Amino acid sequence: MRPERRELLKGFAGVGAAGAMSLALGAMGKQAHAKSESASQFGRGPAINGPYLDLTTGRGNQLAYARLQSDIDFGQQKFFWFKGYVAGNRPMQKIQNLVGAQGFGVIRLNEREDGVIERMCREIILYTDLRTGEVLEEWDNPFTKERVRVVHVDNDPYNYTIDKYFPPPPEFGGLNKEKAPPKIPFILPWYQHGDWLEMEIHIHLAYPNALQPDKWPRESSGPIAQVSEMFAHHVKADDMQNPDVTSLDYRGTWNRITPWLPWMLMGQQPGHCLYQCFMGTCNHPSEVLSQSAVDYAEKNYAKYFDAPTDMSGESLSSLERYAMEQTPAPVR
Repeated sequence: MRPERRELLKGFAGVGAAGAMSLALGAMGKQAHAKSESASQFGRGPAINGPYLDLTTGRGNQLAYARLQSDIDFGQQKFFWFKGYVAGNRPMQKIQNLVGAQGFGVIRLNEREDGVIERMCREIILYTDLRTGEVLEEWDNPFTKERVRVVHVDNDPYNYTIDKYFPPPPEFGGLNKEKAPPKIPFILPWYQHGDWLEMEIHIHLAYPNALQPDKWPRESSGPIAQVSEMFAHHVKADDMQNPDVTSLDYRGTWNRITPWLPWMLMGQQPGHCLYQCFMGTCNHPSEVLSQSAVDYAEKNYAKYFDAPTDMSGESLSSLERYAMEQTPAPVR
């Protein structure tokens, strides 16, 4: 992404696939400078400019992004999925795959009277054994030679709104003191290559860690959590410009650079984790994810197969949820 396009806000971020995307919407408008954007800087092609949606306009991108996320036949729900690996990167060592990562979310949309679209979501990430593919309850940490309890991610809810303008930067509970920029049209970086449209969002953040090392010496990576997330979407151009298609199927990738996962009990050891996942949409997670992951989710996270029906509930990052729901491990 061109650095002059948007500079993403440094602040307190969500840490799931959907959670991070919500911050992209708020942060991407920060460096649009006060000028209005009336044309796409990024791509050319018939599917950029119509005939159904003009992707050089805020309203066109609002509807395009809403159709990616879920269904503008409002009230219907839509699943997204991701599947790949979490690797560990330590200084002066080769990168090592640690665990598998499989997960899904389900999203429902609602359009308010003012035209703003509410995005209501639940999502989970399950960590799996590299050899068997089974969902892990415990894991043998190859770096510390310690067996640890695995804590999966369950974000319920992770909601935000989709407008024809970029939302103001999030306040992060008063941590962010910056003034909101002027209203900037919500224009995403679409490119057309033949029959396909492509769009990517990069998020680079450094924010106060919800797990501070004085209280969480074994779980905390330090006072600041440094996180990057990279999403790439690929959608058929004909689907984008078909008004009868109310929900867009997409395929793509989700990559993430993040501190050691707190349940790995790595403390402030140098290094970080790398997520490398494919992602996309499906009618049901069983179409894509392993049967063991689907069975585990049905047994332990049954409500995550149904999207929320309203915007109630606090949308928190998994680090915040970890701090609320877990207790510090004894010092080894």
